[in-house]
Amino acid sequence: MSPQRPYHHGDLRRAVLSAALDVIAAEGPSAVSLRDLARRAGVSHAAPAHHFKDRTGLLTAIAAEGYAMLATALDEAKDLRDAGVRYVRFAREHPAHFQVMFAPELLRENDLELTTARALAGKHLRDAVAAVPSSGRGPDARLAGVAAWSLAHGFATLLLSHNLEGPMGDRDPEEVFRTLTGMLFARTSGSD
Repeated sequence: MSPQRPYHHGDLRRAVLSAALDVIAAEGPSAVSLRDLARRAGVSHAAPAHHFKDRTGLLTAIAAEGYAMLATALDEAKDLRDAGVRYVRFAREHPAHFQVMFAPELLRENDLELTTARALAGKHLRDAVAAVPSSGRGPDARLAGVAAWSLAHGFATLLLSHNLEGPMGDRDPEEVFRTLTGMLFARTSGSD
């Protein structure tokens, strides 16, 4: 019989989150197992449950952390285009968080930390849309927000899934996104 591993760990919560993010980046969220993460952290198989309860709790914590980081990034945006660039940058720099954040079937949707962080990120996006003069966003600010989010999220998703490698070549994704938004939202002569 193998000796039991101790529960105590310097920062078990962070160690498990980091290990889970590594697994998600390499193999996707479906490969996450609390037992495997405990083994990686060198603790008993039950230890992670003290922090996350279960796999859903762990993935919810990852999503909440991701939304909080995204909210911080969006809060520093100068304008709507910059918010989109920051969204794409966040996805590139935190692909494992990004995968989990937008997989509601994996999450505990009523988790207070998750709903708070998600609401704050959404507020920053709505604020960036609201700062666009009404002639630049049309009569329905809510749909303008959906359009802006769709563009940034779609671009980030295509980028992370390597579907833009051919069209972009070796160009910087953030510059490509800026160019794309400029092409789509350039004012043509005679239009308002």
